[in-house]
Amino acid sequence: MDDEILYTVADGIGTITLNRPQARNALTFAMYERLAEICGDLPGHGDPKVLVFTGAGEKAFAAGTDITQFRAFNTPDDALAYESRIDRIITAIESCPIPTIAAISGAVTGGGASIACACDIRIATQSARFGFPVARTLGNCLSMSNYARLATLLGPARVKDIVFTARLIEAEEGQRIGLYNELVTDHAALLLRMRELATTIAGHAPLTMRATKEALRRIAKANGHPQGDDLVLMCYMSADFREGMEAFLGKRAPHWQGK
Repeated sequence: MDDEILYTVADGIGTITLNRPQARNALTFAMYERLAEICGDLPGHGDPKVLVFTGAGEKAFAAGTDITQFRAFNTPDDALAYESRIDRIITAIESCPIPTIAAISGAVTGGGASIACACDIRIATQSARFGFPVARTLGNCLSMSNYARLATLLGPARVKDIVFTARLIEAEEGQRIGLYNELVTDHAALLLRMRELATTIAGHAPLTMRATKEALRRIAKANGHPQGDDLVLMCYMSADFREGMEAFLGKRAPHWQGK
């Protein structure tokens, strides 16, 4: 696992690289846990002033969770524990006390999209494709926290559009709707701009950054997150979810039954 999450610190900039390009940087549970570990213990990880997330190669930032891990799901507790675990990881990224930047090339879907949305700033190349295509792949759903995070960022109508159509948002549309702060031409330009922006932020007052992040986090938290375990179980314990997973791994179209 050590080589699946690469982490370096230089000039006050911590860089996390999701490093499974052969799997479009799909995340294993161990990779998720490593992200939370870094975000939760910055002094123990070089004490950076800015944290950058990116994916190895140009084809994907991250294509979500490694689907093979879902084959072990058999009980309601498996489904609830998974969503609880992912919520904990994404919350750790969102609550990281220093500014975070997602530098995105290619696919940014599922869990990868959740990571990007939890970051403070998102920069993307023209090849970026964002979405949660679970309605045509696995037949599962997002957690309440992730729905709330998406709705805060993009608005409820756009969340419905993205999830209902299962489409991937092209880069220019992503910038137009406020998903991306900046677009650049290609991966080389992304790495350059990522470094420039991180260097600028690293030179600014750390307490201003921390106070701003915490203030906005509290505002979002004040709106509350309703319970949604029943929705998670409805999806993850269904025959459709099992069918979607096997169809995805078997590279065939799923046959949905609505049960």
